[in-house]
Amino acid sequence: MLTNKKTKIVATLGPACSTREIIKDMIDAGVNVFRVNFSHADYNDVKEKINIIRGLNEEFGYTTAILGDLQGPKLRVGVMEEGVVVHDGDLITFTTAEDILGTAKKVFMKYQNFPNDVNPGERILLDDGKLIFEIVETDKKSEVIARVIQGGELKSKKGVNLPNTKISLPAMTEKDIADAIFAIGQNVDWIALSFVKTPRDLQDLQELIAEHSEYKIPIIAKIEMPEALENIDKIVAYCDALMVARGDLGVELPAHEVPLVQKELIRRAKTARIPVIVATQMMETMITSLTPTRAEVNDVANSVMDGADAVMLSGETATGNYPVQVIQKMTQIIEAVEDSPLIQVPQNTPQIKTKRFITKTICHHAATMANVIKAKAICTLTNSGYTAFQISAWRPNAHILVFTSNQRILTQLNLLWGVKSFMYTKDVSTDDTVTDINEIVKQKGFVQKGDFLINLAAMPIKDKGMVNTLRVSEIE
Repeated sequence: MLTNKKTKIVATLGPACSTREIIKDMIDAGVNVFRVNFSHADYNDVKEKINIIRGLNEEFGYTTAILGDLQGPKLRVGVMEEGVVVHDGDLITFTTAEDILGTAKKVFMKYQNFPNDVNPGERILLDDGKLIFEIVETDKKSEVIARVIQGGELKSKKGVNLPNTKISLPAMTEKDIADAIFAIGQNVDWIALSFVKTPRDLQDLQELIAEHSEYKIPIIAKIEMPEALENIDKIVAYCDALMVARGDLGVELPAHEVPLVQKELIRRAKTARIPVIVATQMMETMITSLTPTRAEVNDVANSVMDGADAVMLSGETATGNYPVQVIQKMTQIIEAVEDSPLIQVPQNTPQIKTKRFITKTICHHAATMANVIKAKAICTLTNSGYTAFQISAWRPNAHILVFTSNQRILTQLNLLWGVKSFMYTKDVSTDDTVTDINEIVKQKGFVQKGDFLINLAAMPIKDKGMVNTLRVSEIE
């Protein structure tokens, strides 16, 4: 039995959930979207998992979505000697000239433009910010001298963050381009782009998708750099969803600033009516323990209360000991808080008269009216999925039931808050369609005799145009 929660769960695939049985148990426990993390992905393995998920969808009528998450330009140091420790005040040289074995005096930096991008006074953070260096001088060619501000053990191939530096790298490396082309070939439902800095990064990926697919695959912009926060309004205009990637965000920014940034990003996404995912360390202790900490329970609950469409698990499901139990626990937390009247939706009504203005307005009124007349469901017929995004963003109390003949969006919409989608291929007149859909909804147990239900449709139906009709029905 699938859960009835409205907030969606994204779970990362990995060795801990590689069998069909575990994947099915995770879907039954509440997973709506599976994430492929291309930082650690083997193409054959990914193909196998995607086939398992799609096979389960077909067999059991699930609509589980697949999200391809590109690694982005992760800066790293080279291989180090064993047991290298640096102390506060020490000077160390980062070189891009040759791939040397690192010591406490000199380390190889894999990023070739590093000496040219950085300036004295800027900081280098290593190993998720455990080590901090300040740049003393750079020759702008191949060597940078830095002073240790916070020392510790220097380990091989650790990630580097440059919070004060404008990096000249594009958001997509050659690996990302290859991974994206592979993901597009697998018809994934969503693609997430890491370390987005400007709208140009998103346009590059959009162009790549257009080149390799006849379908538009929606893009999730992962917000994890201060530069992205400066450009957030422009980024929101070019992406289809946001992800609050708290891992790198908490390294690039002081950790105590992240909670407010999270709330602000969720508010921004909700105002723009696009979905938003909160990610990283949500149930971290459940990698090895059957019980989450009270703080983790609070964190998941607060993300839901802030208005996130989805909450995401990484290591908890990819490599953890309890991939199914962590989903059950998360579902429990979500169901306990998501109907709270304390959750507020930004009430900015559609203003700009774009070609979608009528549709947006109808969706807004459908959600508002559903709450006023206590309708049990809002049903919409859609070919593009646009109305599902719009209705979901208003967070009505009613079920949001989407009927479509477009196989592509059936699973895609599974990331959206409260949305359940169904295949519907009949092309009859509006009256017949409404009667037919209401009957299906009744059979599926979403409504019963006497309940109100709101139907949205584009008339005439066979033209598959934009929604222009709102109708209230009473179930007989």
